[in-house]
Amino acid sequence: MADRGCPLEAAPLPAEVRESLAELELELSEGDITQKGYEKKRAKLLARYIPLLQGVDPCLQTENRIPGPLMTAGTSKPQKSRATNSRDERFRSDVHTEAVQAALAKYKERKMPMPSKRRSVLVHSSVETYTPPDTSSASEDEGSLRRPGRLTTTLLQSHTSVEPWLDRVIQGSSTSSSASSTSSHLGGRPAAAPSATTALTGLAAHTHIDLHSAPPDVTTGLVEHSQYECPQVASVRGVPRGYSRSVLETADGVPVNSRVSSKIQQLLNTLKRPKRPPLKEFFVDDFEELLEVQQPDPNQPKPEGDQMAVLKGEPLLVGTPGPPSLLASLQRWGTTQPKAPCLTALDTAGKATCTLTYGKLWSRSLKLAYTLLNKLTSKNDPLLKPGDRVALVFPNSDPVMFMVAFYGCLLAELVPVPIEVPLTRKDAGSQQVGFLLGSCGVTLALTTDACQKGLPKAQTGEVATFKGWPPLAWLVIDGKHLTKPPKDWYPLAQDTGPGTAYIEYKTSKEGSTVGVTVSHASLLAQCQALTQACGYVEAETLTNVLDFKRDAGLWHGVLTSVMNRMHVVNIPYALMKVNPLSWIQKVCSYKARAALVKSRDMHWSLLAQRGQRDVSLSSLRMLIVADGANPWSISSCDAFLNVFQSRGLRPEVICPCASSPEALTVAIRRPPDLGGPPPRKAVLSMNGLSYGVIRVDTEEKLSVLTVQDVGQVMPGASVCVVKVDGTPYLCKTDEIGEICVNSIATGTAYYGLLGITKNVFETVPVTADGAPVSDRPFTRTGLLGFIGPDNLVFVVGKLDGLMVVGVRRHNADDVVATALAVEPMKFVYRGRIAVFSVTVLHDDRIVLVAEQRPDASEEDSFQWMSRVLQAIDSIHQVGVYCLALVPANTLPKAPLGGIHISETKQRFLEGMLHPCNVLMCPHTCVTNLPKPRQKQPEVGPASMIVGNLVAGKRIAQASGRELTHLEDSDQARKFLFLADVLQWRAHTTPDHPLFLLLNAKGTVTSTATCIQLHKRAERVAAALVEKGRLDAGDHVALVYPPGVDLIAAFYGCLYCGCVPVTVRPPHPQNLGTTLPTVKMIVEVSKSACVLSTQAITRLLKSKEAAAAVDVRTWPTILDTDDIPKKKLASIFRPPSPDVLAYLDFSVSTTGILAGVKMSHAATSALCRSIKLQCELYPSRQIAICLDPYCGLGFALWCLCSVYSGHQSVLVPPLELESNVSLWLSAVSQYKARVTFCSYSVMEMCTKGLGAQTSALRMKGVNLSCVRTCMVVAEERPRIALTQSFSKLFKDLGLPARAVSTTFGCRVNVAICLQGTAGPDPTTVYVDMRALRHDRVRLVERGSPHSLPLMESGKILPGVKVIIAHTETKGPLGDSHLGEIWVSSPHNATGYYTVYGEEALHADHFNARLSFGDTQTIWARTGYLGFLRRTELTDASGERHDALYVVGSLDETLELRGMRYHPIDIETSVIRAHRSIAECAVFTWTNLLVVVVELDGLEQDALDLVALVTNVVLEEHYLVVGVVVIVDPGVIPINSRGEKQRMHLRDGFLADQLDPIYVAYNISGFPGVLNVSL
Repeated sequence: MADRGCPLEAAPLPAEVRESLAELELELSEGDITQKGYEKKRAKLLARYIPLLQGVDPCLQTENRIPGPLMTAGTSKPQKSRATNSRDERFRSDVHTEAVQAALAKYKERKMPMPSKRRSVLVHSSVETYTPPDTSSASEDEGSLRRPGRLTTTLLQSHTSVEPWLDRVIQGSSTSSSASSTSSHLGGRPAAAPSATTALTGLAAHTHIDLHSAPPDVTTGLVEHSQYECPQVASVRGVPRGYSRSVLETADGVPVNSRVSSKIQQLLNTLKRPKRPPLKEFFVDDFEELLEVQQPDPNQPKPEGDQMAVLKGEPLLVGTPGPPSLLASLQRWGTTQPKAPCLTALDTAGKATCTLTYGKLWSRSLKLAYTLLNKLTSKNDPLLKPGDRVALVFPNSDPVMFMVAFYGCLLAELVPVPIEVPLTRKDAGSQQVGFLLGSCGVTLALTTDACQKGLPKAQTGEVATFKGWPPLAWLVIDGKHLTKPPKDWYPLAQDTGPGTAYIEYKTSKEGSTVGVTVSHASLLAQCQALTQACGYVEAETLTNVLDFKRDAGLWHGVLTSVMNRMHVVNIPYALMKVNPLSWIQKVCSYKARAALVKSRDMHWSLLAQRGQRDVSLSSLRMLIVADGANPWSISSCDAFLNVFQSRGLRPEVICPCASSPEALTVAIRRPPDLGGPPPRKAVLSMNGLSYGVIRVDTEEKLSVLTVQDVGQVMPGASVCVVKVDGTPYLCKTDEIGEICVNSIATGTAYYGLLGITKNVFETVPVTADGAPVSDRPFTRTGLLGFIGPDNLVFVVGKLDGLMVVGVRRHNADDVVATALAVEPMKFVYRGRIAVFSVTVLHDDRIVLVAEQRPDASEEDSFQWMSRVLQAIDSIHQVGVYCLALVPANTLPKAPLGGIHISETKQRFLEGMLHPCNVLMCPHTCVTNLPKPRQKQPEVGPASMIVGNLVAGKRIAQASGRELTHLEDSDQARKFLFLADVLQWRAHTTPDHPLFLLLNAKGTVTSTATCIQLHKRAERVAAALVEKGRLDAGDHVALVYPPGVDLIAAFYGCLYCGCVPVTVRPPHPQNLGTTLPTVKMIVEVSKSACVLSTQAITRLLKSKEAAAAVDVRTWPTILDTDDIPKKKLASIFRPPSPDVLAYLDFSVSTTGILAGVKMSHAATSALCRSIKLQCELYPSRQIAICLDPYCGLGFALWCLCSVYSGHQSVLVPPLELESNVSLWLSAVSQYKARVTFCSYSVMEMCTKGLGAQTSALRMKGVNLSCVRTCMVVAEERPRIALTQSFSKLFKDLGLPARAVSTTFGCRVNVAICLQGTAGPDPTTVYVDMRALRHDRVRLVERGSPHSLPLMESGKILPGVKVIIAHTETKGPLGDSHLGEIWVSSPHNATGYYTVYGEEALHADHFNARLSFGDTQTIWARTGYLGFLRRTELTDASGERHDALYVVGSLDETLELRGMRYHPIDIETSVIRAHRSIAECAVFTWTNLLVVVVELDGLEQDALDLVALVTNVVLEEHYLVVGVVVIVDPGVIPINSRGEKQRMHLRDGFLADQLDPIYVAYNISGFPGVLNVSL
């Protein structure tokens, strides 16, 4: 950093001053000293070494930093114990302060709103605040703790020649000039150095950024609005379009007092900023949605060096005197040096509990081998045979018994498989370990008495069978359980050949566990190579902090140590948690010559070394850093040397090494006395690394990665670097690739997995021209790196931690380190952060999960998340897809306390992570969406239509049967007016029953014969004329519950010439919502009178009603319960069939209230078509379970029975709430051939009667009489529901073909209806992607993106249908999706409204095609669909044309230039998680909003956010803008069972949903922030 021009003069700093500065730093970081006190003491220490202090910029005089505990003024908190603070301090990352602070400074002015969630979600289960320290981890080992500096210390320029350039990149020793690499982090300590220049340069650099400034305030973006009351309009649900534009179509959003919506309003402003990268628009003509393939950046760095050569290590010296094998060594030392110490085990207090001598190891191993071979029998046959696999289950605190078990197995020619002790039945990864044991054929597990007692037990008292594990026999190998062999017994173990010696488990990136087999020859060669590389000699002492069951802990501490008669002092993990300095103390007390540690252990010891001035590390000749391959290990090495160099630690002693389960030890740094070259350090550009190239970023000095070498290749090995993907071509000298090793000292295979064994263990690297580099295969190590000067190996990451985003590669450990640096408030709980990638839309997406401290506030959480996103985007130039915070101690743990990454990923994908905060950023991460569609200019009609062809396709038109062929025209004229029909029936068949009303118990509560209905209608008509004083043509509102009274009142209106309007009565328990709708319909319809029952009349005038509406403005209300029996003087006969018969008012799913006018001619034509389609005659009985207030439900309930004379069994749907089986029981009892219901009724029966079919059968319910069961709906048929209904009630005799659907809408209430004749409904599968482009392409069932669509019944007689373009109004071919237009005698004649909206919908009833048949008058249904000519024949013998309804045009979502149907997105979302009970989607401006009902615990709500975002991206290529999680029942459903999405939208914008959680996946600013609340 000398290039920054520091004015301080360099002066030498003595060792004691450096030590005092380090202690001062630690005091400040732990809060033991104030910032002021720190500055004062520091200035005093440095006073004599800085003569020019007076002229220095104030920001350089002290090292500005954020103090440890953040205390607000006026409050005092008791300081936590030093131990707790130091634990947290251990996890400070060493990403350079300047890098992260510079990244965050860019966005300091950006402000985002605070999250809001229901308070109950904020309450989390209590966690252990002061548990023993865990490690932070981004990989399966114990984890990432420190991070190398990101700042180059010299200006580096790129050169054309690679080697000289590489020499400049590879700087001096990372241990000799230690401060050059040790970078300050937030709260880190400055690095002291032997040279004053380096030291003071470092000090100056550390003070370059002013850290006193407050962190960017990203949590106060909400602007304070003045609160005022918004005028409420009676029932938004009943507002016609334009009725109150300020409510339904707010210009700037929503009422200002809305909490949620004001955030949306503010965040929407950020969407105007361009996203990265911009997407080009074009029209996809073949309706294939092609994912955007990210093109390579032409300016991206490319490798320029020569092709590398294979690097050969020094020859392995085989001829040295010594035992020929490992077991021979054990026998030799056990017999010639029986008293020599082999292994010392320590307890958690640091005291030696047991020292195993070589004699004891030999005798106990023999005893175990004899027992295994001779004393374990099954049916007189040995239980074990040579080569059998045996599991070793030993805790990390018992190395002695493990060593005995391991060598006992080798002596018995058995294959040990060491695994971790299963603590519970649901341990993370336990099932995969069980799979490994099963695949290895393991039937026996060795353990100790103490361990066996601690294992979970079954009820029988035996060890429980763990999930996924094979049945195991457990053998306790404590001395008393073993049999002493005869004196002359000796096993005939062969331990030098290719046979398997042991199997080491390895967990892959995806979570699967595999076993790496190591042969006896490899084992011996590994021991010999380590002996030669490390210079091990007899009787040396080695302290081992690593896991002795696997990896370097096993190779050094159990195997190589025995070969050389070394003494190993094993430091258990539990002791390190209590006393992190214990390993140093043991090095000092045992005068150990070598120590085996990880960078974590060095880091921990730094924080505990104060007051330990008596320790000395002068005895060490090798400090082997086993995870030296991790890029962040350099910080620990340098910082450790800075502090302990004054305690006798020599710089050349630190020896990082690299290893992998497949290749064992890959490289290790040698001390100079063993011939090792000077250590090197590389400062690499992060941008270059992401492209796999070694570069230094000359423009951005902050975004760099500093790594140290891991030494030379192992003796007897050859190493090369090959390309990661595809053919293993050799890399160039300045290219990053996977390191491959050829040696006899590597693993040999993945047990039982021949395919991946060949790929990994038998790789043949080739040159650029395809020539093999060697005749012997290489083993892939899974390590990414390159070969530097002096043939030193450098590792920059692991293949398992690699995340490929677009064309760039990022290492999970690097991202973890950056996140750990953003910790001004020590936010992350014990530094526990997991980073992994999930595949969404064919690309890796980065997910970051962190445990937050229990005392972290919502503001802390959101601020930290915001800053992490900013830092990662700036330093790595990559977006984070999802950032989740979970409560402390809830992430799954690896055996030694790290985070179990694959299990965490699995929980995330399954929705089992249970986060307490989530922040999704899909807008900036997902850049490979299909290009938006641009519509083509329309082609003229002359070139499109020829005869009945449009653009080469058959015109999509069809019609029902001709009415003239079906019925006598005289009868049609006779039945032209329904009032005349009722009078005729009352005269000819007076006692014929027409209606039968059932209650919840199934008993008949009222009936109506022809004469009874006629007389009741006459009484109503007389009352209207006399009491109501109404004239012909006046409108009358009928407010009745479902029943015969409603029917009588309807015909009473017809008898006196009034126009009836049926209105659903208000709900007594919900007057505030339902009564305004009633009042609105009464007013909009201009009703002069209201007819109702006595109970409802009282309700309309009650005090409760007065609170909801103005009861004084009701028109005349007549109670029809006790009207006098008066006969009407004369029954009104309309002068023309075109006179208005009744008004049909309904609220559409889009929230528009409108009434349509039905003439007498249309009414009779409707009844005639239904009669013909369903073959309805006076002898028939039909069952109706529908609401009778609008549409086809009203027609079936009130009109059809009078016209056709059949008997209707009326079942009010509300009665099913108290008796679900009422409808089906009625169908069975009255043997109805035809029955009608709604989707809500069908769903109620499916859910409520699923387990009661046998009970219903016992009661005699039999549905075999049903010929057709039709669902009345104005939507796409719900195939899943109808199929499950058919399947469920098949046991009650319901015919498989009986269930079908109908289709009608406002302009024509009955367009399609299956009826009793004709072919069965057909189902086709269409490509969902094609539908988005208004095209229809049939595909096979099960095809990707296939969507099943069922025919919506047969087209009614007299009905003609054509498919028209929604904009040009031209006819379409049958391969296009368009609007369904209908021409029919029973079309409605127009809208009835008082708000002048006829112009808006003028062409709904009087539309003409723009070309082709331009004379026919059509009605536009407002629904999209298509026609298909099937292979079936109809009653006339012609091929049947099927109409398929896709969805409402008003509800479609126009997104990215394509048309989406809400139900498709909702179906995908409901499948995403079992806790999603229901879902609805809508758009607001350009945001897709998804509302999901949570059927589960509120604490699980946040799991749904990522799953919903994922599934919509994957299946629909859409980015969800807002995810709203609500309680069950919040999504409004109308009486037909249809979702009222616009009501939901209005409720969301008015902040009336009381959401559990609202996640805003909105783009904050390019590439950085999308806020999730």
